[in-house]
Amino acid sequence: MFVHGWAGSFRRTWDETGVAQLVRDLGRDVVGCDLPGHGESGRVVSVSDADLRGTLFNCVAATGSPQVIGVGFSLGALTLLGAAVEQPGIFDRIVLAGIGDKVMQNHDDAQTRRIIAGVRGDADPGDVTARVFGRFARDPGNDPDSLVAVLERTRRAPFTNSELATLPMPVLVAIGDADFEHPADGLASAIPHSRIVNLPGIDHFRTPESFPFIDALLDFLAE
Repeated sequence: MFVHGWAGSFRRTWDETGVAQLVRDLGRDVVGCDLPGHGESGRVVSVSDADLRGTLFNCVAATGSPQVIGVGFSLGALTLLGAAVEQPGIFDRIVLAGIGDKVMQNHDDAQTRRIIAGVRGDADPGDVTARVFGRFARDPGNDPDSLVAVLERTRRAPFTNSELATLPMPVLVAIGDADFEHPADGLASAIPHSRIVNLPGIDHFRTPESFPFIDALLDFLAE
């Protein structure tokens, strides 16, 4: 089960890039999960509709399988990790791409406000990050208001070492060394059956379609 990042979708992040087909070539059944306000999931009309983990649980249940392998990027990886802590038995293994040690720290509300300003076109002209996120939000098929609602959702508390220590499944943590979420060594070390792959020269947005990540993903799934 593939889960995309903010302002993405299964189709754009995993299918059109060819990653999903490479996994099919391993003999795996592939399904995608579009989070609220993204892809085919429909608009989010209020913050209360942005139930990311609930949507993910529904996607898993719809497969009819007792367990799935979860592959998530950025917001999708964060959602997968939260779901795995809450219901570890439904995951055979998980892949976390584009998240790192920051998930164990308090959320940066100021950064979120900057990104929202970028989506709404109110960002400081010199704020390159906000402008990049704003551009993604306005890609064809995206609904900026829904994406803002997702950003404004109620967030869970930071992950703790004790929570992560309960995860029983194998976990691959993959992050680019040019990613603004780098490093991820603390996250990986807190998860008992994890390995970390640092992707040389890869920034956050290039991660899902980068060859080093795809190689690591396929090796992990082939075990």
